Amino acid sequence: MQIHYGMNLDQLIKIYKTMKNLLFILFIGSSIAMTDANLSNISKALRNGNAEELARYFDESVEIAIMDEEDQYDKAEAKNIVKAFFAKHKVSSYIQVHQGVSKGQDSQYTIGNLKANGDTFRVYVYMKVSNGKYIIQELRIDKE
Repeated sequence: MQIHYGMNLDQLIKIYKTMKNLLFILFIGSSIAMTDANLSNISKALRNGNAEELARYFDESVEIAIMDEEDQYDKAEAKNIVKAFFAKHKVSSYIQVHQGVSKGQDSQYTIGNLKANGDTFRVYVYMKVSNGKYIIQELRIDKE
């Protein structure tokens, strides 16, 4: 689209609306790509039993619930709690079985099955948008 001197107001409004729609589509597309990348990396960290990699996506304060132990931890403590779980339970696989996004697109969750030491655990990850990227607010691991 090219704007020429002498264009009427209707033409300028049409160009403006088209540009606005294109920017919206680009924003949504990049937001979805960011989310997919985060989910992919989080799933990979769970599949590998890698607490260091998983902690990269933790908020400064994270609710961690592993079986009957549940509390709010700072990022470093949360990483150590998850690291201890992975040290005790050698992960053999992780499969994401469900994911969802909030109506306002400002939070999402994923649920998966983690197999470790012959046991199956249900993993629930809740993420919220902060500074333009998804970060983990809550991680729950329950034995099936």
